[in-house]
Amino acid sequence: MSQPGAGDAVAVLGGTGWVGSHVHAAFARGASRVLSLARHPAPHLPPDAFRPVDLTAVPTRELARLLRDEGVRTVVNATDGANATDGWDRPEEALRRTNVTAVRRLLDAVALLPWPVRLVHIGTVHEFGPVPRGTLLGGGVEPRPTGSYGRSKLDGSRAVLDAASATGRMDAVVLRVASVCGPHPSPASFVGHLLSAFRRYADNGAPARIVVADAARDFVDVRDVADAVVAAASPRRQVRGRAVTIGSGIATPVAELVTAFRCAAGLPPGAVVERPPGPGAGVGLGGDWVRTDVAEAERLLGWRARISLDRSLRDTWLAAGGRG
Repeated sequence: MSQPGAGDAVAVLGGTGWVGSHVHAAFARGASRVLSLARHPAPHLPPDAFRPVDLTAVPTRELARLLRDEGVRTVVNATDGANATDGWDRPEEALRRTNVTAVRRLLDAVALLPWPVRLVHIGTVHEFGPVPRGTLLGGGVEPRPTGSYGRSKLDGSRAVLDAASATGRMDAVVLRVASVCGPHPSPASFVGHLLSAFRRYADNGAPARIVVADAARDFVDVRDVADAVVAAASPRRQVRGRAVTIGSGIATPVAELVTAFRCAAGLPPGAVVERPPGPGAGVGLGGDWVRTDVAEAERLLGWRARISLDRSLRDTWLAAGGRG
């Protein structure tokens, strides 16, 4: 895949988080100079690859000056109001601070740079809201989120798309990403919750009590997501002002995911006690069906998911120190 030009830096906002760290690694493998901008450093990053930045608080001109001084010509926004540090259970105001206000601040900073920049903004399929079973989520589906998280992410994505259509300098694309799985998951994610529960069982034999929704979701490996971001950053891809859905194209029942992960970890059926969700659980995150239109990303980005769900779950277990 084509990378940004030699000497051009890539800045990954939220680059020490789960998705952001894989994005950083994917660009670095292509010999790009990559900087992660985030609130907290990560032990796997050398000091010269990290800059402390809180996107919700940094002044616009200060952020623009940092991007300019580092020669940044590709920006990836991997920040999210629902993250491993702050979790999902946050008031709407807090979500909007990261998912909307901070995104607008980033757009203002990028607009101040003396050269054009390719901006890849990572959104979510939760921006679509509930859809009928069988629907393929992509450009032909009108987003109608029902909860505060989906609404805040949609407003942030729309700000990016509006900026791309309003100025010739803002070359921006939005990636609406399905449910992420794969190595080193965020503890706030469903896969991260499962991993913690299965490791406790492996350590002390306590069964994992898992709330399992009667739903089917599209799960995509985090490494595939990172490759999609690299593809979207390529100047060869004419995707300015587009929103592209990123997923596996398979709707996997959540109960099947739990079983598949238990098997990948080599644990017996008794390792899991499944419980139905309580009233109102998951409200606002979408309906009971998510399946992406994979033809869209292949046509626009030359990308499709390569890592199977079984491999993704097994790699997740092994990366956490589990036995194969």
